[in-house]
Amino acid sequence: MVNGNLVTVEISKRSYIKMAEEKTYPMTAEGQTKLEEELETLKMVTRPQIIERIKIARSFGDLSENSEYESAKDEQSNIENRISLVETMLHNAEIIDSNAVAADEVSLGKSVTFKELPDEEPETYTIVGAAEADPLTGKISNDSPIAQSLIGHKVGDEVDIKIPAGSMKVAVVSVDAAE
Repeated sequence: MVNGNLVTVEISKRSYIKMAEEKTYPMTAEGQTKLEEELETLKMVTRPQIIERIKIARSFGDLSENSEYESAKDEQSNIENRISLVETMLHNAEIIDSNAVAADEVSLGKSVTFKELPDEEPETYTIVGAAEADPLTGKISNDSPIAQSLIGHKVGDEVDIKIPAGSMKVAVVSVDAAE
């Protein structure tokens, strides 16, 4: 809308949010598949279940004191937020091909074994995108201090890793394709 010399541009809230979220999400092809499966489950199973819970809770009458209704609405909000996030991650996914890097070089999508110097036991982690990270199963985010320090190094390299408790020196023992 033009008003004298002032030009007003209307942008919907959704468009503004999308423009602000043009972040890429590095992930493996496996991670992309898991997110696609999660999205399908959220849309086709979880969302309809919550809608049904809301319908049932509405039938109880007065919504102002209906804890089942409030609980279902809160859960619906959480699910819709998760659906939106997963859709954004998939839309802005950057699939990393770990085969495009030297076989002995640490990269996203590879498993790396290292040992803290001088003589600690070896530890093995698979470096994945933040959306796939699960430290309990040995999958660490490429954004983690350990992964950021190791990425780009090769077998035999000694690396200083800065961690919240200080720093540690490690030696890269092996690099393998992730399973």
